[in-house]
Parts: sequence; C-alpha cells; structure tokens
Amino acid sequence: MSTSGAIAYIERHRPRFLGELKEFVRFPTVSAQPRHAADLQRCASWLAAHLRGIGLSRVNVVKTALHPLVYAESRREPGRQTVLIYGHYDVQPPDPLHEWRSPPFDPVVSGGNLYGRGACDDKGQMFAHVKAIEAHLSEGRTLPVNVKCLFEGEEEIGSPNLARFLAENRDTLAAEVAIVSDMPMLGPGRPAITYSMRGGLSLELEVAGPERDLHSGIFGGAIHNPLQALCEIIAGLHGPDGRVTIPGYYDSVKSWRPDERRYMAEAGPDDRKILKDAGVSDGWGESRYSLYERTTIRPAITVNGFTGGYQGPGGKGVIPSRARAKLSIRLAPGQDPKEIERLFRLHVERLTPPTVRCKIRATQGAKPALVSRRLSAMRAAALAYRKGFGASPVFLRSGGTIPVVNTFQELLGIPTILMGFALPDDGMHGPNEKFQLSNFYDGIAASIWFLASIGKGPEKAERKECSS
Repeated sequence: MSTSGAIAYIERHRPRFLGELKEFVRFPTVSAQPRHAADLQRCASWLAAHLRGIGLSRVNVVKTALHPLVYAESRREPGRQTVLIYGHYDVQPPDPLHEWRSPPFDPVVSGGNLYGRGACDDKGQMFAHVKAIEAHLSEGRTLPVNVKCLFEGEEEIGSPNLARFLAENRDTLAAEVAIVSDMPMLGPGRPAITYSMRGGLSLELEVAGPERDLHSGIFGGAIHNPLQALCEIIAGLHGPDGRVTIPGYYDSVKSWRPDERRYMAEAGPDDRKILKDAGVSDGWGESRYSLYERTTIRPAITVNGFTGGYQGPGGKGVIPSRARAKLSIRLAPGQDPKEIERLFRLHVERLTPPTVRCKIRATQGAKPALVSRRLSAMRAAALAYRKGFGASPVFLRSGGTIPVVNTFQELLGIPTILMGFALPDDGMHGPNEKFQLSNFYDGIAASIWFLASIGKGPEKAERKECSS
C-alpha cells in the first residue's frame, strides 16, 4: 500500500487542517480548574464528532469521575497489526495571563507558529495523528494497520481515572504498540525518539500556626510565622551542593554504565544548549552530572507555587495563619512514587518545628518509564522521521513525566513509542506556548509513514520506498 496518496492529501488540505487545529485550541480545557469542566465536555464532544467525520467507527465519549475520555477505532482488519494512539486534550492553566502577547485561547499564527495554550501540549501533536488517519482513509483508502485512539482530559492532573479505565477495558484496548507525541525534539530539523522518562510525584505542603492572622507589630517576634517556617522546611530539602537531603532518597536510583553516559553526551543537548533554551546563564544542581543528566537520570524536587499572607498592593502588617507550597518531585529510573512520598513525609516531620502544624497532600504520582531502543517499532519510528522530517532521529531521555507510558506497560503489556514534534522553546506549560506549523505538517507525514511502516514492517517499507 503506497503512502504517496496520503502525503498528497495533506499537501492539498493544509489550510483546512490549520483551521481545525485553531478551533480545537479555542476550547479552554484547563482540567485543574473546576470552572472549566463544561469546556472539557464540549471539547470531548467536538473531538468525538471529528473522529466520526474522518471515518473512524465505535466513537465514544466515556464518562469518568471527572473529565471524559474519547475513544475511537477503525474497522478491524484480521491479520493486521494494531496501534493504540494516545493523546490528551486538557491543558495547563494559562497563568500568568499578563505575560501572554495574545489571548491564550484565541489562537493566532505569527512567524510560522501557532500561538495558544495547548497548541503544542498536546492538542497540536495529537492532532497530527488524527490528520494522518484521515489522510490514510481519504478517497476510499484503508488504513495499513488497525487503529485505536484514546484521548483523555485529565493528563495534566495526573490521569486519576485512566488506570481504572485501562484495567476494565484490556480486551478492547489490546494492541501491539502504543504511540504518544507529547514531547520535544532536539531542535529545528533534529527529530528525536524519547526512550526514557522520569516519574513524577506532586505534593501540597501546608504549614499552619495561629487560628487567625495576627498583627505583626503586637505578635511579631513572639509567634512563629508559618510562612517563615515553610521557607525553613523547604530550605531543608536541599544541601548547598544541590543534592536532596531526604535520607534514603537516592538509595534506589539506578546507576548507568559509562557507555550509556557517553551515548547521552554524544546524542543529547550539551549544557550550553540547555541553558540557552532556559534563557539563563548558569546551571544548578549535582556537580558530578551534566545538565542533561541532571534532568533525565537524576531525581529532582522543585517548588512550583508558594502562597500565604497578604498578596495585594501595598503592605499589610500580619502574621498569616497558614502558608502553602506546591512541589513536584521528578523520579529517576528505579524510584517508586509511594516510597519517595513516605520518605518525604518522614523528612518533613523531622524538619517541622513544634510551634507549627504541617499537613501534606499527594495529588498525583507516576512511575518512571524506560523503553528498549531495539524494538522493531523503534525502527519504524526512525523511518517515519526520515521520511516525514527528512532527517534521522536521535534517541533521547526526557526529564518530563507521561504517566500513561508506564501504565500501558503494566496494564496492557505493550511498549509506547514516544515521537515528539515540538521544539524545546515552544513554551510548554508557560506563557506564549506555540507550535511550529512546519512541524505540525511534517508530524502528520511522519505519522502516515509510521502507520505504514508498522503495517509492512520497517524493513519492507524501507525497501519498497527505495525501489519505487
């Protein structure tokens, strides 16, 4: 089955594809904020209708305890491989709004990029696969593989209802391989296949003191300020060398052979590239590791938010009754989120002075994931990049967390191929998020080639292309 017709189809329909992606991005699908629950429902219905419109069958909007899943599949052809395509239509909050150059949910095109919250993470990347399916099914063609699509609305809050759905629908979701596009490439024209991701653990830490806010003139110096106590606890999480001070924190972190670290140094970004992408001049952290290693094979604790006391203009002389911090722990291969949570709680208990009370709430956790670079599906992904982007990919580790990768392995017994179409400076989770449109169109082409290659086997697909 030739891919030339499908590739020609996407060339003819680029303007329409862009218009549909802009319509998709307009839904303010912020899963973390209850006021957007109706927006997520509307977006799920729109997505389901779109999947029906391109020719998929058995399309369902599946209710969960929070935000819906969207499931669709192609007509099953006996004897063909099955690919499970996963993505998420929920997005991060757009705050701080004043830093956006255009409204986050009114997407605009500028300089060859589409700007808007979710344009890259993950609506644009997952939509590339939807358009690849459409291209294969256009003009009476059939797909080279059986396809199942699973798009969720809770990934940005830790996928709290996904594991249960997967466990209850193992037979329905059975496949040989899954594909996810929700990560960056190495740079423009430099595609990458991610083969390792860190796990994640999100925590909320609250320190409480007096029952009410107190006058800082009358009580200052006599009552322990919860904000100060919280700062002291957080400061106690790291030593001056950047290492986490929690006893036992590093005990299960996997060590890597020198040849693996050499490969990472050759294939991955160097310190200068990482600092440039971050927009800073100096790095921080464990001195015996490169910045790339610190963000991929080493764990980290970061403070994501901090509140307490008066936040308005001018001053107010109070000792706040409570202070809160939001933290994320990125877990290196070998670490388990439940064990790290236990160690964290013990350490905070030791750090908490008797003058205040401390409460910890874990909001989400995910295990690290590692995928073999030797899988035939990895070769199919490499071929897809060569044909779609015109360049061979490198294999990268990622410091990010996609909970579903490990979940697919444990519950469905299938590997996940991580083919990113984003750029490091696309601003995932930050203001002015963007998606380079050339990567969107090349990503569609790469997805077309991936499905075709899985259907034939990468070696046969390569030989047929070379002989045509």
